[in-house]
Amino acid sequence: MDRSTTLLIPEKTDPEFEQIYTTWTNSLQEIKRLGKYWIKDEELAKRKIAIYGNQTFAFVLAQIYDVELLSPDDALIARLDNKWTKRTITLKTIGQITESDFPVFIKPVIPKIFLAGIFKTIADFKQITEGLETTEEILTSTIIETIQAEARSFILNGIVKDIALYEGFADINTGKDFVTDFLDNNKNQLPDAVVVDIAYNEQIGWFILEFNACWGAGLNNCKAENVIDCIINATINNKT
Repeated sequence: MDRSTTLLIPEKTDPEFEQIYTTWTNSLQEIKRLGKYWIKDEELAKRKIAIYGNQTFAFVLAQIYDVELLSPDDALIARLDNKWTKRTITLKTIGQITESDFPVFIKPVIPKIFLAGIFKTIADFKQITEGLETTEEILTSTIIETIQAEARSFILNGIVKDIALYEGFADINTGKDFVTDFLDNNKNQLPDAVVVDIAYNEQIGWFILEFNACWGAGLNNCKAENVIDCIINATINNKT
């Protein structure tokens, strides 16, 4: 654990943030809750910092304090072997979608510009993406009808620091084995600190669901003391 870092979190938090707060302060480290986070603090500008919060909070602070946030390649999942995804995932643009693609699961490459989900018709999809540029990139996926469980894992330097179920029930030990096997074969495609979400289907087993950034991902039942280093190392300071 880096003992010279000030962790920045939003002023308004939730129970998961409070777990991070307690873990960091118990290690005698400094943490700051920021309200008007868009106003630069010259003292903070001199320090080594780490950021944990929502995307807007994190991106604004990263720009103000000249730090880099480690984030996974949003399109990576479309390049993975079927061994890991257990479904066909394709990178397209909104304008490339045709009637023959449906029904299909679609999510935006840029998070939250529209709500991801299963679309039965092209009319349904056009309705939710109205006003967006046709060049916006999306990920389309064949549909896995039944998911028995979902789990979140925090990764640092190719090692699973913690993994926990956040939806449903399945053997989490086989889930950890799956993530470890995936990392052994693909960690060079991921940032040093990353969140890997997996899901389980009784017929096909565990599969990669999506990747998230440690600086913004909720704990989802992982233990703060196990993943705090993932969060701290997801911010790269450019100060010399």
